[in-house]
Amino acid sequence: MPNNNEKLMIPFTNVVNSYHKIQPEIDQAVHRVLESGSYILGNEVKIFEIEFAKYCGVKYCIGVNSGLDALSLVLRAWGIGSGDEVIVPAHTFIATWLAVSHTGATPVPVDIDEKTYNIDPSLIEKAITSKTKAIIPVHLYGQIADMRTINDIASNNGLKVLEDAAQSHGAELKGVKAGNFCNAAAFSFYPTKNLGAFGDGGAITTNDENLVNKLRSLRNYGSAKKYFHDDIGYNSRLDDIQAAVLRIKLKHLDKWNHKRRKVAKYYYENLNNLNIELPFWSGGNEHVFHLFVIQANERKELIKRLEKNGISTLIHYPLPPYKQPCYSNLSKQSFPNTDILYHKIFSIPMHPYIRIREIEYICNIIND
Repeated sequence: MPNNNEKLMIPFTNVVNSYHKIQPEIDQAVHRVLESGSYILGNEVKIFEIEFAKYCGVKYCIGVNSGLDALSLVLRAWGIGSGDEVIVPAHTFIATWLAVSHTGATPVPVDIDEKTYNIDPSLIEKAITSKTKAIIPVHLYGQIADMRTINDIASNNGLKVLEDAAQSHGAELKGVKAGNFCNAAAFSFYPTKNLGAFGDGGAITTNDENLVNKLRSLRNYGSAKKYFHDDIGYNSRLDDIQAAVLRIKLKHLDKWNHKRRKVAKYYYENLNNLNIELPFWSGGNEHVFHLFVIQANERKELIKRLEKNGISTLIHYPLPPYKQPCYSNLSKQSFPNTDILYHKIFSIPMHPYIRIREIEYICNIIND
């Protein structure tokens, strides 16, 4: 155990450290792309799409330039737009909502389950109207939403389901990986994700061949054949350097997720402050702990204490989308679980290369 008088400096995450651990592999992959002269939708992208699809257990993967685009392009490919509604969680990163708004449709929030922080399926049917076209469940913080129930609701009401899997690379539920639960799934490869690139990036996974063909056109100026444009498309392409980096990191993803679970296990076994509440976890391999989010009744004071002792924290998220200025036009509603949660949650350091000494130190400071 670190001496109580010894102060450590612990960053919230450490993407540079993960690079250093596999630097020769990464450098070789990037050099290979630079020497190839093929930087956009080249061979590295094609191979990564095959490898990531196989990893997720689906037929197809389409690389795009961000998780937000992954979401919005699927909605556009489904023809969702002005006058339509899409059900989203009240508590999530705002990209889930923005993707809906970018199509011209309206996000319809549903409160979350107080235990898992994911969308509460028991509240979804009440939110369905004649305008509802799709549901976007988010596997928040690395834990799969209740997809069986959500898919049943969608099937009974003729709705599409789009997984927001931006925080759940490698997460599983009953042996099925994130990205393979419904009509399509959207991933982000932002650098701090469990599978992160060295810049922006995203992908869509699906088993729907017709959707794939539409998405390949939409991401590339609406063109399936160069200089011929069937759709009003976009420039949303995963570049080959990022694809090459992701191919290397994908080989390490399961190992890194295992390390995250070991960190989480240590937190569960050693955090014993009665004024905090730990996140729900069954103890199995389904959770990949993109973040370790705790609740504290005196959040401000605890964060201040942690930062004073060199421990970085973040709040995910300090203000839910329905309280953001950009959505002030939506009708005012109450979401009791989210309304309570966002005042209390914050995230403590969680990444594969945090040291035991650092975890012990964090637990000591919180327990004190």
